[in-house]
Amino acid sequence: MSSSRTAPARTPAGAPAAAPSVSLTPILVRLKLSLLRNGLRQSSGRTAVYVASLVVSLLCAAGILAGLIALRNVGHAGALGVLVAGVLALGWAAMPLFYPSGDETLDPTRLVMLPLRPRPLITSLLLASLVGIGPVFTLALVVGSVIMLAHGAAATVVGVLAVVLVVLVCVALARAVATANVRLLTSRRGRDLAVLSGLFVAIGAQGVNIGAQKLFGSGAGLSALEPAAGIVRWVPPASAMDAVRAASEGSYGRAALGLALTAVALVLLLWWWQRTLTTVMTSPDSSTLQAVEKDSARKQRSSEGGLQRLLPDGRTGTVVLRMMRYAWRDPKSKMAWATALGVGLLVPVVSALQGGGSIYTAFSASALLGMQMYNQFGQDTSAFWMVASTISSPRDAYVELRARALGLALIGVPFVTVVVVGAAAFLGPWSAFADVYGMSLALLGAMVATGALASAQFPYSIPSEGNKNFAPGQGAIAWFSLFGGMLASAVFVAPMLGLLVWLHVAGLHGLLWVLLPVGAAYGVGVAVLGMRVAAPRVAARLPEILTAVSKG
Repeated sequence: MSSSRTAPARTPAGAPAAAPSVSLTPILVRLKLSLLRNGLRQSSGRTAVYVASLVVSLLCAAGILAGLIALRNVGHAGALGVLVAGVLALGWAAMPLFYPSGDETLDPTRLVMLPLRPRPLITSLLLASLVGIGPVFTLALVVGSVIMLAHGAAATVVGVLAVVLVVLVCVALARAVATANVRLLTSRRGRDLAVLSGLFVAIGAQGVNIGAQKLFGSGAGLSALEPAAGIVRWVPPASAMDAVRAASEGSYGRAALGLALTAVALVLLLWWWQRTLTTVMTSPDSSTLQAVEKDSARKQRSSEGGLQRLLPDGRTGTVVLRMMRYAWRDPKSKMAWATALGVGLLVPVVSALQGGGSIYTAFSASALLGMQMYNQFGQDTSAFWMVASTISSPRDAYVELRARALGLALIGVPFVTVVVVGAAAFLGPWSAFADVYGMSLALLGAMVATGALASAQFPYSIPSEGNKNFAPGQGAIAWFSLFGGMLASAVFVAPMLGLLVWLHVAGLHGLLWVLLPVGAAYGVGVAVLGMRVAAPRVAARLPEILTAVSKG
């Protein structure tokens, strides 16, 4: 009797079994949560910092949300909503560049060895990226802006679509930027960008401060934002936020156009992200032989010319070149130089924008750049033994210090010149240019002198890893070296200050021009004097200096 049951179909021999279709989104979400949980388990301090940042972020988001809702019926609120969306998109685009280690899932090279295709991968990564403090903070601001602008049923529907589009565009923008720059972000230059993030945050904070003063100091209210909003409202995702305003006013065509612009931007971002993701996951990285050979050839060509060709032979040229390379390659040195240059330029600029500055704010450039002469041997760390082995007399020590001062002057003097000229042009008056420029050069020379003395007497180590700028137990030495040197510099520059005051009190304004040549000569003279006094101390304390700078 035949069986009524049908035999199951068999897979032909040699044919691969069909892989089950598994959604990547839950896996990536669990992966992100696992990375976060394991990171917090490393130390209680890290957990406390994360919890504190979470609480602060949620409180700030709640406060901003309440503030935006309170502006619901205020005129020109649409301009504020548009700018909020634009600033959010800008922040999300910049975040991967300056904080690449904040989310390890931003690195697609970790998934190269897995059999994944770009299209389902970007969908899952996009949805998994919505988990975290940043998306929640962004969602709160976008929802608050929509509640502030939406009036009527049609505007509410448009607002819901706008919330989804704005959040997705922000997250996709961060992902696309991170993927396109993944080689940079995982290299030494990427770590340098992370180190420089504090400087850009400081500059951005000053920009916000200036904007707030312009906004609340003019008495114009939110109407002062209309010129900027008139441009930003056409740029996605701010166009989606402006669509809510347009729908509330009955301009449904303008609302549809705003949503369409943001939707097109989202599609283009996803397409760009897919293209770059495919390239990253299929192209060889810098570990291949061809890339290494190309990089070596490039370095060899660059080392044959450039700055090295212009420098003198002997110790002086070698030390200047080494100092320049430290400033360009070492993250801590780069941060110190970038901060000095950025803040030195920012102080006069902020004073000019606030309308109450003075040309004398240009002194900040000399003071901040002169501080780079302090703890010169600390940036060498334990490699200072190679420098110490070449110093056998005070003369060798003096040439070493002089070369380091020359490297500082090659950047400092042109920069101080630019800052003083800019301050005279934008803050005025031009009649004070000569005395301010002369005093700036004298201050720079005094800082070089005290920096050489402090480097010899109070050296300390600069750890290569972490955010600390001195080794444990050396904090008092570092602060005493810095502030003591600044006070000594004020004493050294006192004769020039006395001459400046005397010429003004005596009414000899026609002779103020002499402060320029006298200040330049005085700066060179006091710098040379300080280095000659410090040189014997350096030659006599080489073992102590090496021990102090090797603790990091």
